[in-house]
Amino acid sequence: MELNLQWLTETFSGEFLLTVLVSMVPVVELRGGIPFGVGVGLPVWAAFLAAVIGNLIPVPFIIVYIRRIFQWMRRRIPRLNRMVDALERKAHLKGRRVNKYKYLGLAVFVAIPLPGTGAWTGSLAAAFLDMPLRKAIPSVVAGVLVAGAAISVLTYGVVNLF
Repeated sequence: MELNLQWLTETFSGEFLLTVLVSMVPVVELRGGIPFGVGVGLPVWAAFLAAVIGNLIPVPFIIVYIRRIFQWMRRRIPRLNRMVDALERKAHLKGRRVNKYKYLGLAVFVAIPLPGTGAWTGSLAAAFLDMPLRKAIPSVVAGVLVAGAAISVLTYGVVNLF
């Protein structure tokens, strides 16, 4: 049986799904997802929507479960301790900046379209600052929407430049 995956690059729904998946990846997130979506053929509005959805899917899981996952990793896979330590240090460092302004600080931090910021790092910071999920989620969503709007405008401008 041959697996035909051409629909992923030749249909709107396939391009949309690929953009959602790309936007779920840490570091790439929405900042890479929107240009990727436009690059595979989606209109900017659809790339924005797919990237926002993809970027937000991991957020509640990170906020609720990341500390338990790190504990499990430390117990079961000790050779990953250095990586876990680095991620925890990053969360605490970013968390200090966020903590001063709490939920507004979290939204602004997530919205800044620079490396080392975004929904993944913001969610890590929220988890390590013990922010309740119901209060952290709206801040992360607001930040993702602002970052998505900025990246969409930049992507649209660059595409129309050429």
